[in-house]
Amino acid sequence: MEPINNEVLHEFRFFRVYKDGRIQKFYDTQKTPPSNDLITGVQSKDVIIQPEPAVSARIFLPKIHDPTQKLPVLFFLHGGAFCIESAFSPIYHNHVSRLAAEAHAIAVSVEYGLFPERPVPACYEDSWAALQWVAAHATVDGPESWLNEYADFDRIFIGGDSGGANLSHNLAVRVGSSRLPGVKIAGVVLVHPFFGGLEEDDQMFLYTYPENGGLQDPKLRPPAEDFTRLPCGRVLIFFAADDHLRKAGQMYYDDLKKSEWGGSVEVVEHEGECHVFHLFKPECEKTGEMVKKFGSFINQNKK
Repeated sequence: MEPINNEVLHEFRFFRVYKDGRIQKFYDTQKTPPSNDLITGVQSKDVIIQPEPAVSARIFLPKIHDPTQKLPVLFFLHGGAFCIESAFSPIYHNHVSRLAAEAHAIAVSVEYGLFPERPVPACYEDSWAALQWVAAHATVDGPESWLNEYADFDRIFIGGDSGGANLSHNLAVRVGSSRLPGVKIAGVVLVHPFFGGLEEDDQMFLYTYPENGGLQDPKLRPPAEDFTRLPCGRVLIFFAADDHLRKAGQMYYDDLKKSEWGGSVEVVEHEGECHVFHLFKPECEKTGEMVKKFGSFINQNKK
């Protein structure tokens, strides 16, 4: 056996790279099984979207009051810098379940591939495969009964936080370019979004993406033409005033406003809060405000 080389080649926010090629993540991701919430009535279960490369999701169904009423769909993408976290972790399970209850929406929380086992752009491709899988239910004969029976495919919302917000934007742009028959994207929700503009995080992203296009890669810094491809008329952005990504999010907002997109963008900012505070302080008042706003955005144009 060759001796272990503990010399550090790169040190990033979420992992370090040793000279011998080993990668050490600083955070372990715990996972929890699906469950039925006895208080809210939200049920959840896991589904396999494709076996290889492996893509799965956790689906949440709110309490059904009227079986004939169709429900909006929240297509949710978790954060974690494309290298940690999971749709199955306790913090995301609890958060998305709460969103499903508040919005009275079916939520599909995607489990996509992570670096280093599957470098970027695997997360983008997996998310696209998952959205195509959801769209395949628009003919009401897909493999998932909850989507067949209850989903309103004219009210699909794409949303996520941090890196998941970046995925949400890029996924929406891809829908605008490629189209998904039978599906209408009604809105996009970006929570504390990650985009280019901060050197430390930019370099970490580029390392996870071997075939990147540099600091002007469209996944980091969306070009003007991408904004015009957004297939929805509404975008909601949440900012946290003390978020280290706040500046990058502002650049995205400014670029969106200057573009020829033509839709309406709404911003909600929480003072005195840091990045993804809602995941770690679920009981605080501002998290409650965020969840309620998320839900009201989804139901703004309720049928």
